[in-house]
Amino acid sequence: MATRAQQAAWSSAVAATDPLAARLLADHGPLVLGTAPAAGDRFGALSRSICFQQLAGAAASTIWGRVETAVGGRVTAQSIMSTPFEHLRTAGLSNAKATTIVGLATAVLAGAVDLASIGRRPDEVVIEELIVVKGIGRWTAEMFLMFTLHRHDVWPTGDLGVRMGYGLAVGASEPPTAMELTPLGERFRPYRTVVAWWCWQEVNASRRGAASTTT
Repeated sequence: MATRAQQAAWSSAVAATDPLAARLLADHGPLVLGTAPAAGDRFGALSRSICFQQLAGAAASTIWGRVETAVGGRVTAQSIMSTPFEHLRTAGLSNAKATTIVGLATAVLAGAVDLASIGRRPDEVVIEELIVVKGIGRWTAEMFLMFTLHRHDVWPTGDLGVRMGYGLAVGASEPPTAMELTPLGERFRPYRTVVAWWCWQEVNASRRGAASTTT
């Protein structure tokens, strides 16, 4: 886990080498990834990411709370496999997401995905290991790298918020496509996670500004 001091150091390091990053640091402060879960809680963290895919935060939080209740409190591979599939669906998970979480639990219990040791592997190897589970794509694996493993050089070009935020940051009329954004991140290595986080903050700030002008 990266400490707050380490995250601040990453932010300062990339800002010291790039004017755009320097402005983003001044506008949004240093990276804050939150507390990384312990190795024994990585299954729950990854399952939560699956639950939150393409959902508004409030709705996803409600569903996730119901999932935790359905499995008896703590989401683990064992508790998922001990819970009837229809109970996961009743909690609010779509069929696809419930199937993915059950598939992840199956892979973990079979040893095909080793979440306890996955933190010792390089980023691309982590992604390759996770996406063997049907329903887990690159975006979910990248969020796991960022918020669970606290990796400092993740560049989730498939994330719309990152693309929108980058467009806002550089004053573009349209956000870049994922393909266009890929090379644009090269200048920020090895701290692309920091800049991706700032891109999300750009979007949040823009929405707050839009809301204030309508009230």
